[in-house]
Amino acid sequence: MAVCEVCNNDYDMAFEVRAQGAVHVFDSLECAAQKMAPTCTNCQCRILGHGLQADGQFFCCAHCARRQGFAQLVDHA
Repeated sequence: MAVCEVCNNDYDMAFEVRAQGAVHVFDSLECAAQKMAPTCTNCQCRILGHGLQADGQFFCCAHCARRQGFAQLVDHA
């Protein structure tokens, strides 16, 4: 069995995620999100969907981007 790198659960249905040349092992999507998903610069929530990025910062939505001074970012066209 494989051990989750977030919660250390030894689980027979663990899975691997390969990203940027590294291999990560998780027992759930929650643990994978906790480790892998970027955090919004403004509200600190995990960005699980299509977030926004500006000047090396990540945002969960255009509202949060605007609060940090990035008025040009929008959620949709």
